[in-house]
Parts: sequence; structure tokens; C-alpha cells
Amino acid sequence: MVKRPTFDSTQLTRRAEELIGAASNRYRITVQVANRAKRRRYEDFDSMDDHQMKPVMRAIFEMSDELTQPEIIGDI
Repeated sequence: MVKRPTFDSTQLTRRAEELIGAASNRYRITVQVANRAKRRRYEDFDSMDDHQMKPVMRAIFEMSDELTQPEIIGDI
């Protein structure tokens, strides 16, 4: 049985709030996070590499990093 490491829920919440605060439309950013998580889920399923973080959590972290670091190219 693979044990998932614990993540700081306050950091996840803060990053999610940053995404929502920066978005002009809450619904649209929610759909974008869901779509990215869905895409990542299928990519992870094929690769079987990193299953430490759930796809939605990873999508939130990635997208908030793209907000704070504009040099990262993303598909927001």
C-alpha cells in the first residue's frame, strides 16, 4: 500500500484563493483547474510515475505557480 505524504492544507487553500482572486470569472478558473487535473490524471495514468499528489491539488499548485512566475508557460 502506497502512503501519500501529507500536504499543507493552508498552502493549498492560499494558492486556490490566489487563483480565484486573480481570475475575472470564478466559474471559468474552476473549469480550467478541473480540465488540467483531468488531463494530468490521464497523463499520470499512462506514466505511473508520480502518484504522491492528487491531480486537482497538482493543478492548483501549477496554475498558482504560473501566476506568480510568469516565465512559466502554461495553458490557463
